[in-house]
Amino acid sequence: MSETKNNSSNINWFPGHMRKALNETRERLKLVDIVYETCDCRIPFSSRNPELDKLIGDKPRIVILNKADLADPAKTSMWLKHFESIKVNAIAIEASHKKGLDKLYQMTEELLKDKLESAAARGRVGRPMRAIVVGCPNTGKSTLINGLAGKKVVVTGDRPGVTRDFKWVQTPGRLELMDMAGVLWPRIATRRSSLCLAMCGSVKDEIADITQTAYDSMKILTELYPKLMEDRYGVKIPDASDIDPDGFGYQDPYYDMFLEMGKHRGCVMSGGRIDEDRFSRLLLNDFREGRIGRITLEVP
Repeated sequence: MSETKNNSSNINWFPGHMRKALNETRERLKLVDIVYETCDCRIPFSSRNPELDKLIGDKPRIVILNKADLADPAKTSMWLKHFESIKVNAIAIEASHKKGLDKLYQMTEELLKDKLESAAARGRVGRPMRAIVVGCPNTGKSTLINGLAGKKVVVTGDRPGVTRDFKWVQTPGRLELMDMAGVLWPRIATRRSSLCLAMCGSVKDEIADITQTAYDSMKILTELYPKLMEDRYGVKIPDASDIDPDGFGYQDPYYDMFLEMGKHRGCVMSGGRIDEDRFSRLLLNDFREGRIGRITLEVP
């Protein structure tokens, strides 16, 4: 860790099945009335795929800020106001707790009102509303579909790459859903965005250096939410102005904090050395499961 903590990690996260899924999404958009685009409420910028804008075009869309129960409520409100300001339909939900699904259904009916009334005028009363669910891996697409269906019809997982193929899913109402594989994009604009995706589990841990990811995550979390980190890991975090982020040839103070946090959580090996790999996995799981607190890494 001490040899690599200041190096950027190179993450190759665009396997062939993602390119295939993008191409298939383009074709299957012709079969639906509306697009449900899921993103992670903690990283609404980094977890939205810009490639989708080109594919979706003018088709009605709802941006779904999922996992709102893990995000900072004040910042979630900021994001909803931002999307409203740029005239993008958006809603924050907790798919795992089935909160916000009724509002999503109502929003869908409103956006498709003219199409449904036109179909009814032609005798197609009760015409189904067909939606495709797209988004980056691990943003809760399958959990959303299961919630709307009222039962487990799609395999879910807390790691990316679980969903590969598409299928139609019926719901108790008139909504029909098409699930698609999660798709990242070939090139991420910034290292910060790549780190945010790795922190939230949109990139497989096997692809990235997990200790590097956890160390960089700790730095971001202590800068954004120092009190939450102090409470969780029992380490006094100095004011950011007192920390030399580059070290200038000396021991990096962030690294000292990283080791102290690991010690506080009992990640100690024989001889008193800190088990950095074990603490790295613990830290990332704490963040992903909301055990540190409700955290949002990006603002509009």
